Amino acid sequence: MLSNLITRRTAAGISAALLLALTSYGQAPLSWVDPRVGNVGHLLEPTRPTAQLPNQAIRSYPGRKDHLDPQISTFPLSLVSHRQGHLFGVMPYTGAAMATATPPRATWDPENEVLTPYYYSEWLDQEEIEIAFVPGAKTGHFRIVFPAGSTKNVFLQISQGGAWQRVSDRAVSGTEQVKGMTAWVYGEFSKPGVYAACRETTGKGQACMSWAETGASVIEFKYAISFISAEQARKNLVKEQPAWDFDGDKQRAQKAWERVLNQIEVKGGTDRMKRTFYTALYRCQERMVNITEDGKYYSHYDKRIHDDSRPFYVDDWVWDTYLAHHPLRTILNPAQEADMIASYLKMYQQSGWLPTFPLLWGDNPCMNGFHSTITLLDAYRKGIQPFDLPLAYEAAKKNATQATMLPWRNGPACSLDSFYHQKGYYPALHPDEKETVGEVHSFERRQAVAITLGHSYDDWALSQLAVAAKHKDDYALFLKRSANYQNLYQAEKGFFMPKDANGKWIDIDPTFDGGMGGRDYYDENNGWTYLWQVQQDIPGLMTLMGGKQAFEARLDQLFQESLGRSKYELWAKFPDFTGIVGQYSMGNEPSFHIPYLYNFTGAPWKTQKRIRMLLNTWYPDNIFGIPGDEDGGGMSAFVVFSCMGFYPIVPGLPLYTIGSPVFEKTTIHLPNGKDFQVDALGCSEQNKFIQEAYLNGKRLDGPWMTHTDIVQGGVLKLVMGPRANKTWGANVDVNRILQQATLQESAR
Repeated sequence: MLSNLITRRTAAGISAALLLALTSYGQAPLSWVDPRVGNVGHLLEPTRPTAQLPNQAIRSYPGRKDHLDPQISTFPLSLVSHRQGHLFGVMPYTGAAMATATPPRATWDPENEVLTPYYYSEWLDQEEIEIAFVPGAKTGHFRIVFPAGSTKNVFLQISQGGAWQRVSDRAVSGTEQVKGMTAWVYGEFSKPGVYAACRETTGKGQACMSWAETGASVIEFKYAISFISAEQARKNLVKEQPAWDFDGDKQRAQKAWERVLNQIEVKGGTDRMKRTFYTALYRCQERMVNITEDGKYYSHYDKRIHDDSRPFYVDDWVWDTYLAHHPLRTILNPAQEADMIASYLKMYQQSGWLPTFPLLWGDNPCMNGFHSTITLLDAYRKGIQPFDLPLAYEAAKKNATQATMLPWRNGPACSLDSFYHQKGYYPALHPDEKETVGEVHSFERRQAVAITLGHSYDDWALSQLAVAAKHKDDYALFLKRSANYQNLYQAEKGFFMPKDANGKWIDIDPTFDGGMGGRDYYDENNGWTYLWQVQQDIPGLMTLMGGKQAFEARLDQLFQESLGRSKYELWAKFPDFTGIVGQYSMGNEPSFHIPYLYNFTGAPWKTQKRIRMLLNTWYPDNIFGIPGDEDGGGMSAFVVFSCMGFYPIVPGLPLYTIGSPVFEKTTIHLPNGKDFQVDALGCSEQNKFIQEAYLNGKRLDGPWMTHTDIVQGGVLKLVMGPRANKTWGANVDVNRILQQATLQESAR
């Protein structure tokens, strides 16, 4: 088995040093990464086997619907965003050059495909062409091996709208239009060829390059993309890839990934979980991406070029990433997190609003909530520096007081927002009641309960920033607003339920009503998922439910409750409700923290049990290995944390709660030169329950530690066993722990 593994990984380009490590000790972290994991979505989007440098702009993958698609339509030169299409593309083919702009397609062979984070190669079996790719920061490099006996061609594709142009018999340039902004590409071929523009049938200026060689030949294509100018694209290529050195480019990309993945070392555990873990860690580097070029960047937020040596990052979906993705980076790469926070604040200065989904071309107001406020607070409280507190507070406050809360909308507040500020909840419509507010998105609807819950959390985060920024009156205002969630808890139903504008309850089935995705009241998930969306005040939520025992019983019920209908009926209305266990949905971000809530009830053994089951069930190391939309690192960060054995239960509070690690030893090499280690003695598939715990030699009575505990370095020692120790963590005063964590970080 090992020899087969070495042969396969050698094909992927693993160095001799790494092969020595394979045979003498164990596989290096990079060798465990399998970009195929999750390449078939359960219902919605699959993961993409993306090759790129960590957090850099050039991202490519074989362009197909998913792993089951027998055809490849293009090899993108880069992606616009995680799921927003691509920029330019190439496709090799043989025979006569195409006269029209109909792009060729190719069939591929999964067994002859090599996918790694830093390199991929495809065997196009019908044409008998091998194509390989290596990414750079602002550049990419293709190597194409053509068969003998026919004309060789490379189709030059435009996907968004634009055109290619001939520069010389070896060089081309092109432009793509992306939501009103322009991307430029400059590329060179390793051999002179014949350029031909395709007759237009699509409105896109597509072209091809041809070589009339009859023998077998290798054609290389290297290129650079710029968002500044055509000349800057050429400069990017000259600066980053001055020579024709495909193997050298490949080695440099490999080393970039080794540096990132080697930051966490694991020992023990199953091979399956190592593949799951390191693949998840790789996906956490997909975005945000740095678009700074040679000391400057173009921002479409103000449509200007800025001179700035500090990296400018775009492409983030904060509704997905505030939960675990950003918190993971505060540990692994705080300097990079500081640059990303600074990018958010620059976008605010340039556009007038703090973004929610800051993409390449501007803020894409997906989902709901101003969760960038939570990300700002989390960074501030974890000591991310430099941090412009006055500007961060100004930006977050403007969103909270002047922007609309409507999902999938940007801009000033509307009448529904004014109602919320006055009454403390978002008003909902009765079933079949016609919408009266024109600003409401026709598909996304009001999401009235989700809006109220989400903004209660956001306002809590803002109240904490107000304290730091010394705005005492604002603190009182936003702290009061953070309790708005209480206005929609209907004790008789035991759910957060909608109210109309007159303050009357709307009688719905919270498990199924609300239209597509429950969007009239919730969002993508039902009332069971949104029952737990009060991370900022879990003790308060316990009180609403009737106390700690009732809270725990309700958690038990969540994982045991019948759907009450067939899965196909559920999924016809709730396609995001995947990874199902009872009424729990592992396949959507709002569920991440829920299994860890047992740690608040004095039953951490149930968290340990649930987390292991969820990891083992819903995150296998195969093409079905992601239970929902992965969203470019959002879900993968949950996997990374949970496999290591702890989780940031309340982003914005510098506190982590302990689950059940899957490895005997996990070592995080921190940027400050220190190590934080999780030693799970006796850990195995069966030994998943914590018997005793020690932090730096001191007995730990419950499943809690702070950010400072981690970043100062140290050892968390957990003694594991096959049966639950129900007394460990059973009598911890959680309120005291929450208060101490806040005070500890404030004192820092």
